[in-house]
Amino acid sequence: MTGVDAGRAGASVQVVAIDGPAGTGKSTTAREVAGRLRWRYFDSGAFYRAAALLALRLGLDLAAPADRARLRTALRDADLEQELVGGASRVWLEGEDVSVEIRTPVVTAIVSRVADDPELREVVNVELRQRVGERPAVIDGRDIGTVVFPDAFLKVFLVASLEERARRRVAEVEPERANDPAVLASYAQSLAERDRQDEERAVGALKPAADALHIDTSGLDIATQVARVVRAARDRS
Repeated sequence: MTGVDAGRAGASVQVVAIDGPAGTGKSTTAREVAGRLRWRYFDSGAFYRAAALLALRLGLDLAAPADRARLRTALRDADLEQELVGGASRVWLEGEDVSVEIRTPVVTAIVSRVADDPELREVVNVELRQRVGERPAVIDGRDIGTVVFPDAFLKVFLVASLEERARRRVAEVEPERANDPAVLASYAQSLAERDRQDEERAVGALKPAADALHIDTSGLDIATQVARVVRAARDRS
């Protein structure tokens, strides 16, 4: 990753910022919107997951300030690439396809702690601003419309009931247990805890921008929520 002046924001750049908690369908929606608009797509969460993977591979202690600094340097220097391939987001770290590895439970377990570092968040934010440059993009995350691109021409905040989000996650990860109440309750508890961590984060907390378009996806299919965002983007552009 290469850095630029953190002051370069998206005032003159067309950015669709899609934020929201886990399980609201924001990543799938963002990818589909990017495809429909023929814009680039960036998953901000992939940068934090790549950082978590680096922390694991380097054996870093996230409780140690020196190791936190090493992680920031490692992420800043890393060759990290993202690209949509056949409608799916692929991530390469130093030329290695880590798209699956960054989604493993061991990475997921520490990604929130990794993302809690304000200085590391700024490394990611600067990188996102640089990659957008002068070309339009769709970016999903938790603070894209509030911190990374506060001047994005369209900000969308997706929400859904905790029960629906848990159902979606179980269907995605353990479809064979989708009807098990205990499993659903466990996923709901995990999502609620992740929400709490994201909302209480000192920097880059999960919250909607004041001018965000709110979409409750609880009863919507992906095609409908994609159509709503695409329509709003085309109306504004």
